[in-house]
Amino acid sequence: MKRKSWDSYYLEIAQRVADRSPCLSAKIGAILVKDKIVICQGYNGPARDIPHCGEERMKHDIDMKQRIDGDAINPVFGDINDCPRKRLGFSPGRGLRFCPAVHAEANCIANAARLGIRTFNTSMYLTCGVPCKDCLSLIINAGIAEVVVTSLNYYDTLTKFIDSMSSHNTYIRTYELEE
Repeated sequence: MKRKSWDSYYLEIAQRVADRSPCLSAKIGAILVKDKIVICQGYNGPARDIPHCGEERMKHDIDMKQRIDGDAINPVFGDINDCPRKRLGFSPGRGLRFCPAVHAEANCIANAARLGIRTFNTSMYLTCGVPCKDCLSLIINAGIAEVVVTSLNYYDTLTKFIDSMSSHNTYIRTYELEE
């Protein structure tokens, strides 16, 4: 029996990590690998003990509840189990000031720090395209040597600029999956 490629193996693990995400908009997973060993993981979601979106958040986040219940300017779409940003009319990736989630990449690096795990010269596998400028900068500063993504889609031109300037520190590539 033929074994999976390392990329296929890591993508499957990252996808299982993404399944844990409570995000109502997108489920993203990140894993850190050193010497072919998964050393840490993270998914997008709020910080520890902060309620995630949906009913639980609406019980505690009075500001968001008032925005959604009483916004006469912007029409509110969807129900309580939809992303609040989407309900306020924002397109994907916009209105992030209303989102309590931390990106999977940042959570993965924070989890490593929490456990005292070195991130220098590791590889990060993601279930998304190229990280946003903040996460990419964090990855570079954490010394992560390689980022493996599902596509080379850039969030914006600043992210592309940061990538082009850091290519000697951090290399971004897509998965090489077997047929």
